[in-house]
Amino acid sequence: MPKSKVRKKTTYTPPEDRRTPVKVRQPGPSHPIYKGVMFGLMLLGLAWLVVNYIAGDQIAFMTELGNWNFAIGFALMISGLLMTMRWR
Repeated sequence: MPKSKVRKKTTYTPPEDRRTPVKVRQPGPSHPIYKGVMFGLMLLGLAWLVVNYIAGDQIAFMTELGNWNFAIGFALMISGLLMTMRWR
């Protein structure tokens, strides 16, 4: 039985008229207010937890919140941390 011929494939090159260049706009630096809000949220969350530990039983609304103080403090810090992903 005769051997089959080996086929060579040519590399595909797309036609030149279908490639349109796209200009990508480089994002600039973040606004200073964005940075302030980001760091402010992280510091506010930290301050919330510190105040809860030091004087949480002496502040009326913090006593009513109970263990929700931890959720509030960590949520503030995490929201500031998530903002760092868009910081340039």
